[in-house]
Amino acid sequence: MMYENLLVELREGIATVTVNRPQVRNALNAKTVEEMDHCWQTLQENQDVGAVILTGAGDRAFVAGADIRELNTYSPVQAQEHARRVHTVIGRLEQMGKPVIAAINGYALGGGCELALACTLRIASQNAQLGQPEVKLGILPGYGGSQRLPRLIGKGRALEMILTGEPVPADVALDWGLVNQVVPPERLLPAAREVAGKILTSSRTAVRYSLQAVREGLEQPLEQGLFLESVLFGLCFATPDMREGTTAFLEKRPARFTGS
Repeated sequence: MMYENLLVELREGIATVTVNRPQVRNALNAKTVEEMDHCWQTLQENQDVGAVILTGAGDRAFVAGADIRELNTYSPVQAQEHARRVHTVIGRLEQMGKPVIAAINGYALGGGCELALACTLRIASQNAQLGQPEVKLGILPGYGGSQRLPRLIGKGRALEMILTGEPVPADVALDWGLVNQVVPPERLLPAAREVAGKILTSSRTAVRYSLQAVREGLEQPLEQGLFLESVLFGLCFATPDMREGTTAFLEKRPARFTGS
């Protein structure tokens, strides 16, 4: 996959996607969003990809936000259409069916924070800062932040971030549950690969169903979520991976999953 603003590397079942616009702190412009849309679909369909790591080029920013020069030209109708388009692209990342780990190397602001929120897990370097500063520009978070952020860290803390527009440092983000780990900058990508590697030792089918159960179940009343869980639990029993996993456990040997 060759892109203008993305770098993609596939190694040992892990695809590393780097937003490559360091001259503007990896800001999201329309071209980058379009490339992401194609990239997410390609990675979803690629059977060699079991997990994805998303990061930014350089050591200053994951993604420092949307491209303000572009936003400044939009009419109200164009702005709404643009937001819905980005919702679709970020939603495609969230619903890929494969774990996506955000390796946050510096600023994750505005659209960058919203992009990270759609990832399965978030690992931050010690110099990372996450925030939704849109109110300082006279707008509100338009790429999903007003919805995903309170679902992740709670209404009160989300409103504090959104209404003040102030970023939170990595240690606070960890305390609030906004990120899963904080590591030294030089450990960021190795730590992300370690987590991805652990996930890849399990059944890809079971991982996919687990992602679906959590993602869809959280949007439903408890009883409906439990029903969804039971359906997906039952589907696992129709897979060779389930037979292999349980048999390997009983035989006290490592399982050899095939993703089926």
